[in-house]
Amino acid sequence: MNWDDDSTTPEPDRLVAAAADGEDTAVEAALRPKDLGEFVGQEKVRQQLDLVLKAARQRGATADHVLLSGAPGLGKTTLSMIIAAEMGAPIRITSGPAIQHAGDLAAILSSLQEGEVLFLDEIHRMSRPAEEMLYMAMEDFRVDVIVGKGPGATAIPLELPPFTLVGATTRAGLLPPPLRDRFGFTGHMEFYAPEELQRVVHRSARLLDVEIDTAGAAEIAGRSRGTPRIANRLLRRVRDYAQVRADGVITREVAATALQVYEVDARGLDRLDRAVLEALLKLFGGGPVGLSTLAVAVGEERETVEEVAEPFLVREGLLARTPRGRVATPAAWAHLGLVPPQQQAGGSSGQQGLFGA
Repeated sequence: MNWDDDSTTPEPDRLVAAAADGEDTAVEAALRPKDLGEFVGQEKVRQQLDLVLKAARQRGATADHVLLSGAPGLGKTTLSMIIAAEMGAPIRITSGPAIQHAGDLAAILSSLQEGEVLFLDEIHRMSRPAEEMLYMAMEDFRVDVIVGKGPGATAIPLELPPFTLVGATTRAGLLPPPLRDRFGFTGHMEFYAPEELQRVVHRSARLLDVEIDTAGAAEIAGRSRGTPRIANRLLRRVRDYAQVRADGVITREVAATALQVYEVDARGLDRLDRAVLEALLKLFGGGPVGLSTLAVAVGEERETVEEVAEPFLVREGLLARTPRGRVATPAAWAHLGLVPPQQQAGGSSGQQGLFGA
């Protein structure tokens, strides 16, 4: 996940990683819904966006610029393609890190067709000169191209056809206010409920020609960390298991056994997540313990523990960040089937006071 605007910490080769790999990109192209009616989840964003697009079509105008924020794998790219499809317009896809100079952006903008959708992923990582050029392009559909250098440089205004910019970001707070204010619609993508992910799994299984029952889909959905991309990845791995070691039908038992083979437990924790919790509980009694010490105990880099494992553990209520260090919650002890030291001794401790009985 992206936690810095100028760099990223790559996730290890994890089945539950939210970032897309090469296989995901190829498969997602076949599984993406084509219109808002097929899109599962994000009910508020979907309804609001539907109104924006229908109103634009009725006016015969291009849609307002759209900003989509949220964690990786929740459907920002899919929604951008749906926006283009709903408006009957082509789409151009690029990313913030690919635009390092204002000239890079000017080349893209000058080649847009009228009404075209420009999808700019990781928009918060775009260079500052390009960002300032984007202000004028979004508001006035015009850019100033600088010709020459030094005192003889001349700014030549270049008129642009009306277009729709769809920006996607995992960190909306890093966008400067002048850029955020130029988006006519802003939608925040939430993590999916298990029931929504179950619908995603059923739809993907149908498209992949995989036979799955309701309980099997629910088992996969419950381990997908609220993310459709992870649900689809787990479905493909369970499909492989069912094909090789079962009769090809995904049931709850088949899904649970398959994901046990791939080390994804009932709450979606994988080997790295459990290693962090086990070190925190077994070696340090539940904490508090410093991040660097915890990383050494796990045998991982500090950044890997902080940026890859911790966000999900905190969101699941299994780990807490405190001024004194990382602390395990009662839910962490229960999930690993361990008894907190104060309960073993029949007494109380500081951790008991932090989280209650």
